[in-house]
Formats: sequence, structure tokens, C-alpha cells
Amino acid sequence: MHEALIVGAVRTPVGKRGGGLAAIHPADLGAHVLTALVERTGVDPGEVEDTVLGCVDTVGPQAGDIARTSWLAAGLPEHVPGVTVDRQCGSSQQAVHFAAQAVMSATADLVVAGGVQSMSQVPMGYAMTAGEPLGFTAGPFAGSAGWRDRYGTAEVSQFRAAEMIAEQWGIGRPEMEGFAFASHERALAAIDSGRFDRETVPCAGVAADEGPRRGVSRDAMAALPPLRDGGRLTAALAAQLADGAAALLIASPPAARRHGLTPRARIHHLSARGEDPIRMLTAPIPATAHALRRTGLSIDDIDAFEVNEAFAPVVLAWLAETGADPARVNPNGGAIALGHPLGATGARLLTGLLHHLELTGGRFGLVAMCEGGGQANVTIIERL
Repeated sequence: MHEALIVGAVRTPVGKRGGGLAAIHPADLGAHVLTALVERTGVDPGEVEDTVLGCVDTVGPQAGDIARTSWLAAGLPEHVPGVTVDRQCGSSQQAVHFAAQAVMSATADLVVAGGVQSMSQVPMGYAMTAGEPLGFTAGPFAGSAGWRDRYGTAEVSQFRAAEMIAEQWGIGRPEMEGFAFASHERALAAIDSGRFDRETVPCAGVAADEGPRRGVSRDAMAALPPLRDGGRLTAALAAQLADGAAALLIASPPAARRHGLTPRARIHHLSARGEDPIRMLTAPIPATAHALRRTGLSIDDIDAFEVNEAFAPVVLAWLAETGADPARVNPNGGAIALGHPLGATGARLLTGLLHHLELTGGRFGLVAMCEGGGQANVTIIERL
């Protein structure tokens, strides 16, 4: 069995929905990071054995195996195949897992993994809702007799799930708004100090992440109406809809030596776990515990965490249960500020985590992602 090494990681800036990346065809958005990855690593693209990209709502311009079309749109060799993965918000993180598993099993030596999403061109949930209002029905599950027998006909939505978490953990609006405010402040500090420069490749004239808001105030957050009647969640406490792409090159040690590639990190652990699909956003809690048990690491052994900010209470509940140091969690801001291009976010988080460890000298980093269906992926990387 081989180790799975990360030898390159790059992302586009995250564009706001309707912003600077909105008009870019998703295949061209994916092609942009694939081209940059090849150029930055110096890998011979003809030696790549597969391209695995995550994408959610693979309809319209995102249909037809966007991994394959992105590779071809980049002008890269036709003999390299591609496959598209959908594990909801964890799609591109799972793409990295599949690439790493191929390398670890010695069935492949060089695999590109990542994700792409244009939420400007394909609205969230478009493929699921069949014209129904997003998030306030059982969606595609409504017609399943097995689902009804097991879970009834109650609403299945991330919005309800986030409210359930805030209520169960007793997380009020002031605490959530403080967390969201800090996300913007951290993201702006990272942009202004140039911490993202090494990991991003400008695209269509967009050179920096578009989501973080300058001058955001706690008073303005407090004045926002709730997303649901009587609820605690507001738009300021949820991830921003966004466009973007990210890609990583995963190699075996023999391939890295043979092709003159410099390993930057290794995949120390990868796993996925499931939990209650109604309270669907809490799975990162048991998934993190599972990952630490499997590796023998403690929460204090991890130098930096990226826990996706789907909603503020998701990360706050995770913090309460894991006891992680808040200063190490999303140190450069998260999806509340930067945006959440669904199928690309996992790869974006891994890319950002790798560069953060390199800049700070940290050893271990962990990514945890809540996902539709009550699932979570966890990846631990070790900087080399």
C-alpha cells in the first residue's frame, strides 16, 4: 500500500452568486483550475490516470460528467478519463478521498481531484425540488414509501436542521452573530495580508474572494429578520451562495520521485460517517470523534481545523462537543464570509488548509464537512 501525497492544490477566488464568475461556463471554471494545477506542479498531464471532481446539481451546464468536460475544455489529453461525484456539500472532499484511495491501493499513481460549482447558473437544489420551494418539503424523498415509513412526512431541510441544532445546543443569536462577524474579520485579514495569494489563481478578472463584507456590523446583523417565523437563523448566519472551483494533485511516492514532483502533505486519514438525516448537519461531530479514534490523535494534536460554515450553529455545536480551540478553527474565515460553492468547497478547504499549515509551520490539519442526508466527510492531512 502506498501513501497518498498532495503535491499541488489550487483554487479560484470564490465568486458571489451573480458576481465576477457568474458568466463562466462551469466546464471552463473547472478547466481553469486544472490548467493552473498542471502548470504549478509541472506534472505531465498525459501521466494523470483519472480526474475526479465533485459537483452538486449536475443539470444544465453542469450535466454530462463535468469532470470529463472540464479536463477536455482545458485542452488536456483525451486519453485521461473523468468522473463526477455527488456527496452533496462533501462532493469534492469525497473526490479527494476517492483519488487518495486509488493511490493508496496502488491501482493508480497520479490522480487529479477537486470540484466545481456555478450556483449563479444552476440554483441550489434545482435538480432536487422539481419546481417546489427549496428546503420546505421532503423534496425527492416525498414519494418514497420506505422513507415515509422510517421518517414520516416531516420537512427535510438544512434550514430546519440548523434551527434544531441552535435549539438543542442552546445557541442564541448574539453568539451566532459574534461567530459570523469573526468569519468576515478573519477572511478580510487573510485577503489583506496576502495569505490567500499562493492558493488562488485569478479568473475572469476576479483576483480575490468576493464574499467577505467590509464594514459589517453586529447591529446590522441583529436587525435582520429570521429565515423562518420564530426562528433564530438569519441570512447573515448562513453560508453565502457562490461560484468556484478547486483542484489537487494526488500522487504515490514512487510517482512523485519518477516525475520530479515535490510532496507537500500526505493524507493521514480519510473517512465518512452518517447520522440522523433530519437533523442532518450534526454528522461532523461523530465523524470527527471517529477520525480521532482511528488515528490515535487527540483534538489538541490538530494544528488547524476547517469545519464548513454551512450555518453558524453547525460549527458552534461542533466546538462545544469536541472541545477544539476556537482560535484554530477556520482561522482564515469560512463559508459565511467566503461563500460555499457546494461541489467545490471540500477541495477549497483542503487547499486552504494545506497552505495555512505551510505558512504557519503546523503539522496536522483536519477538514470536516456537514452534508445532505446527515453525512460528514473528515480528512486529516499531515504537512511534509
